[in-house]
Amino acid sequence: MVSRDTVKFLLVDDLDENLVALEALLRRDGLELIKAKSGAEALEMLLVNDIALALLDVQMPGMDGFELAELMRGLERTRRVPIIFVTALSADETRRFRGYETGAVDYLQKPIDPQVLANKAGVFFELARQRQELRDNAAKLQEALDQAQAHADNSPLALVQFDSAFRITSWSDGARKLFGWHPHEVLGRSYKDIDWLRDTESDRFDATAAPLLQGQGAGRDICELTSYAQDGTCVFAEWYVSALFDRFGKLSSLSAQILDITERKRAEETQRLLVGELNHRVKNTLATVQAVATQTLRHSSDAATFAKTFGGRIQSLAKAHSLLSDATWSGACVAKIISDQLELGTLDCSRFRASGPAIQLKPQSALHLAMIVHELATNAGKYGAHSTPSGFVDVEWTVHGTVLQLCWKELGGPAIDPERPRGFGTRMIEQSAKAEGGQATMHAGSDGLAWTITMEMGSVIAFDVAKARNALPRSALRAPPVLQYRNSVTKRLLIIEDEPLVALDIADVLENAKFEVVGTATSVEEAIHMIANNQLDCVLLDGNLRGEPVDAVAGLLEQKGVPFMFVSGYGKDSLPETSGNVAVLMKPFNPDQLIAAVEALISSP
Repeated sequence: MVSRDTVKFLLVDDLDENLVALEALLRRDGLELIKAKSGAEALEMLLVNDIALALLDVQMPGMDGFELAELMRGLERTRRVPIIFVTALSADETRRFRGYETGAVDYLQKPIDPQVLANKAGVFFELARQRQELRDNAAKLQEALDQAQAHADNSPLALVQFDSAFRITSWSDGARKLFGWHPHEVLGRSYKDIDWLRDTESDRFDATAAPLLQGQGAGRDICELTSYAQDGTCVFAEWYVSALFDRFGKLSSLSAQILDITERKRAEETQRLLVGELNHRVKNTLATVQAVATQTLRHSSDAATFAKTFGGRIQSLAKAHSLLSDATWSGACVAKIISDQLELGTLDCSRFRASGPAIQLKPQSALHLAMIVHELATNAGKYGAHSTPSGFVDVEWTVHGTVLQLCWKELGGPAIDPERPRGFGTRMIEQSAKAEGGQATMHAGSDGLAWTITMEMGSVIAFDVAKARNALPRSALRAPPVLQYRNSVTKRLLIIEDEPLVALDIADVLENAKFEVVGTATSVEEAIHMIANNQLDCVLLDGNLRGEPVDAVAGLLEQKGVPFMFVSGYGKDSLPETSGNVAVLMKPFNPDQLIAAVEALISSP
């Protein structure tokens, strides 16, 4: 098979012996010799082959060599093929002149000097090879340019080139996509003429590019500029500017690779706002906790009463925060706020009814309503309807325009003295309603009391909860678990918690309840070591230890068959996926809830 890079010579002579002789003299590697015995046959070969040199016999029957040469010069495909005439006729200046007139490059007399023929043919062989190399290099260069253009068009960067006068000389498809202008709209124009960079940013670009044009520095620089698209959209971008010079020191191009960082800038701004909002909420929460602690202590007769009351109020806040976090702080449903407060176990759910439309409150209003409901429930359990065996609480909320009205009625409870001193809970209910542009009014009667509470909601948001039923979901009214008294055998527990005060508090509660706490682990490594080297009946596992996930710890406990539960501020979605059936005790919690959860875990099959 002939190589694609083979050079082809055409030998034309009507005598076989002459063709054989020429073939013997010219044969070499990389050369293909195509033979023709007439002018007509030669033309056929010329039309289907790329010929680097044609050696033509002058005297042939039919079409002689001169006529063939004239036909070759008349065809676009063959007019540039070099021709050497080879003849046995006697030297004749007229024939020689005619040969050169038809475009021949040489005229050789037979018998031919082999060395002369080899040298002359060798020149055209090398020229053909060089042309092939040039074509190959041109093809490779074009392929590289095509690839570079394709990469430029597909690149997330906008590629723009300028001349020394800052006229745009190249505008990639990425630039078109980012800024909107098509190449024909900007090429040859100064960037200042297309309202691309405003005055201040234009000065910054000039200041960055000027030293590069003078050959200063490393030939490249980076600047962050605010530019504008054709439609006026603001585009924040990083500009990677570089200058290229030729071997004579003349500027070849000034190029800018432009990376769109608009989304990053927006994300940074959002992050800044979120950090500020988080800081605000944390400080507000801490201030609320401080106020609750101060007021609860002021109205508590002893430490036990303070601990119980304060713990209940903190849990109420935590429940509301968890509800808002689940909804990414977009708001919370009134029904869910009430049901979450009931889960704290203050009231008997079998003697409680609640109904109202599916309404969502804004975050701050939801927190205030949660505190109000908690105080109402606590008071009902201590002094009101649920302090007697037959008392009943009925709650109904309605919406009038943009005002939420909640009616809390207690029936069958002890008589309430309307002149009794107002405690912290009553005052907090009133202040919370007032903070939401409403008011709270208490009506005391012989069989109990009633509260009418209004809150200004601004814009009312109604949404579908269980087909927007006008009743509190029954699942939210489940009764608190019945606590089973544990057996007399001491149970060995391990606490895995990285917050020392929380770990200390848990250990004190459990030890007072006659559990044996074998130790406290504060890291994943320490937890794995203690699990492997202790006989354990139960493990309390935090959802995160010093920023590390606890998947490995949970996996080891499951492998060893040790009962455990998560004690965490994280919800189920943030805990190990493989431990989906493991119970979660949400922080904060009170001692009774902790002991009940541990009892239930140990007694479970």
